[in-house]
Amino acid sequence: MTDKAAEDWKRWSDQRAASVSAQHGQLALTGTHWLDAESVQVPGLPGQWWADTEGVRVRAAAADGLLAHGLLVDGEVLLRPDTDPAAGTATLGDLLLVPIEREGELALRVFDPAAPRRVAFAGISAFPYAPEWAVPAVFTPFEGEPQAVVVPNADGRERPLAVTGRIEFTVAGEHRTLTVSRAGKRLSGVIADATSGGDTYRFRFITLPEPDADGRTVLDLNRAYLPPCAFSDHFICPFPPPGNRLDFAVEAGERQVLSR
Repeated sequence: MTDKAAEDWKRWSDQRAASVSAQHGQLALTGTHWLDAESVQVPGLPGQWWADTEGVRVRAAAADGLLAHGLLVDGEVLLRPDTDPAAGTATLGDLLLVPIEREGELALRVFDPAAPRRVAFAGISAFPYAPEWAVPAVFTPFEGEPQAVVVPNADGRERPLAVTGRIEFTVAGEHRTLTVSRAGKRLSGVIADATSGGDTYRFRFITLPEPDADGRTVLDLNRAYLPPCAFSDHFICPFPPPGNRLDFAVEAGERQVLSR
């Protein structure tokens, strides 16, 4: 069983490296440009860009070479953000342009396959797989609606983080609880520990399988992974909420981004 778990972890680790280094993966993000009702030029892009109640709008000429919804933009086009079921993107050569919405604010993200951090990427360092870091956990949801905890984000702003309950577990001889959120049927969380900011990045993310009817699930810290802001300074990752900073070293999971 341990051999299979280690093999599954190795596949997961390889898939992580492939995902972040893909043509328009996290390493390719070169800018997050916040927009409002006043039209502006986005650095490096043609046309005029602004935001309204429906999404991000762009006005460009056919000669600019901008494509939206697979068609050449010649006039004004609406791009709905990533939170919309009808989300749209645009391209300019190899660039991928993705409208996003966060807390009611709209921005345009620019993904460039030639981004220096993508070109220099040499992998993700990680602790060796160790079965003792995969432990049973019990999820207890909060009563009523999810709670909003205001936490700092990587861009220096504070934003509410929706949390839905706590997990309880014992690992490395320590009994602890962590506050987590629902991510579809699964659980997710933001954690730090005694290695954070030194042997590992400032904080890491965790994902747990869907709890059963009694709240039982598994916390596998071998799969603690680096947040998007470890790969690009233009992501706005949330920091750990209060109580999610463990006072012992979690020597499991991803550690740092490696560069050539």
